[in-house]
Amino acid sequence: MTAEIARPGSEPARLRLSFLTHLHVGRDAAESYRIALEQFAAAEELGFDTGWVAQHHFHNGDGRLPSVLPFLAAAAERTRRIRLGTAVVVLPLEDPLRVAEDAAVVDAISGGRLELGLGTGSDPLTFAAFGRDPDDRHRRFGEGLDVLTGALGGRSINGTEALLYPPAPGLLDRLWTSTLSPEGGSRIGRAGAGLLLARTAFLSSEPTDVNQRPVALAYLAERAARPGPARIGLSRCVYPAADRRTAMADMAEGVAAYVDSMVHRGHFPAGLDQEAAFRRSHIHCGSPDEVAASLRADRVLDLSTELICQVHPGRLTAGQVLRAMELIACEVAPQLGWRPLVAG
Repeated sequence: MTAEIARPGSEPARLRLSFLTHLHVGRDAAESYRIALEQFAAAEELGFDTGWVAQHHFHNGDGRLPSVLPFLAAAAERTRRIRLGTAVVVLPLEDPLRVAEDAAVVDAISGGRLELGLGTGSDPLTFAAFGRDPDDRHRRFGEGLDVLTGALGGRSINGTEALLYPPAPGLLDRLWTSTLSPEGGSRIGRAGAGLLLARTAFLSSEPTDVNQRPVALAYLAERAARPGPARIGLSRCVYPAADRRTAMADMAEGVAAYVDSMVHRGHFPAGLDQEAAFRRSHIHCGSPDEVAASLRADRVLDLSTELICQVHPGRLTAGQVLRAMELIACEVAPQLGWRPLVAG
C-alpha cells in the first residue's frame, strides 16, 4: 500500500518521505560526516525514500558540508535503495560543467539514485568570499543551468567534440530548483524541473505555508499544461518526541539562536516569546500525534509529492536525531498515508 495525495490537474501520486541534514552534529568535520552517513543507512532501514544534504561553505551557520556530491558518493556506497539529494548546490558559485561531471559520476556509482537540487544562494559572506556579486546570482544561475542541462542532454560542449562522461541523461528528469516566488514557481514548472520549497519563508511575515501555497499552485498550473509529472519537495522542520514540552526543550537552544540571527538580519521582530518563536520558525514538534496533526494542517502538504523532514534549527544529539527519524517513519508519516515501498 502506498500513500496518495491529490494534486490539481494530475493523477494522485505516492507521497515520498525524506529527511534533510545540515550535518551539524559532531565535534569536527570527520565526526559530522560519519554521523550523517550513519543517518543515511538508518533512514534506508526505516524506509525513507530520499536523504537530502544541504550545501554550506566556510562553516557559515549550522551547516558543515561544502562539497555535497563527494559526500553523496560515500552515502551511495553505504546504501542500496534510498535516493540521494542535494538541497541545494549553489550553482552561481560553481563551474556548471564540473557540477554536471560530478553529478554524473555519483549517479553512475549509485545506480541512478541522484536527485540534483540547484539554487541561486543568497548569503552575502559566501558570495564575497568567492568574489562573486550576489546581485548577479540570477543571471549566473540561468547561464549555468543552460550549460549543465546541455551537457546532461548530450549536447557538444562549448562548440567542441567533447561530450559529458559518464553520460547521465536520466538526471534531466531528476533536476530540482528552489524559489521563493510564484513567478519562480511558474518558471520552474515550464522548465520541467521539480520544485523545492524551503522549510520556512523567512522573508515574509505570513505563515510559511500561506506564503508558499501560491508558489506551489503557480508551479502546478504550468506542469498541468505540459508533459511529465509534477514534483514538489516540501521541506519542514519535524521533531516528534514524547510530548510537546520535551520536544520544545530539546529544540530550545537551536531555535533561540536561529531567532536571534533572524532578528539581527531584520527578518523577525524582536521580543518573540518561545511559542511565537516556534510558530514563526514553522516548526512541527510535539508528540507523534501532535506532529501528524500539525503537518496535516499545512496548506502545502496536499500539493506536495515529497515531505522532506529536518530537525534544523534544533541542536540535537545524534541519538535524538535518530530517534526522531524512527518516530517520523513509524508513527508520524503513516498517519499522513505514507507507507515504505520496501520493508526496512
